[in-house]
Amino acid sequence: MEIDFQRVLFEFNKDTPDWYGWINPEDGEVLSNVKVVKDGATVPTQEQFDSKKAELQVQQDRAFAYPSIPDQLDDIFHNGLDAWKATIQETKDKYPKG
Repeated sequence: MEIDFQRVLFEFNKDTPDWYGWINPEDGEVLSNVKVVKDGATVPTQEQFDSKKAELQVQQDRAFAYPSIPDQLDDIFHNGLDAWKATIQETKDKYPKG
């Protein structure tokens, strides 16, 4: 699942809730259509936006790839900590942090 545009915008200007609006709502959710509606907030550059989106995508993909907590506990019980660590490491290797 792709990270939502507004989820990425939320990561910017966190100390200023509801900091943005749309220049023209019909133009859709694109960075060039974002306008600042609160003093002190700034629109991120495309590079900043893309970087944050990629970071959030890796976090989300990694979270979805891990086995559920009940499955992890079952793995520990039946196979031990070393087997569980190996299972978790597969996900960490597949989705490395930046």
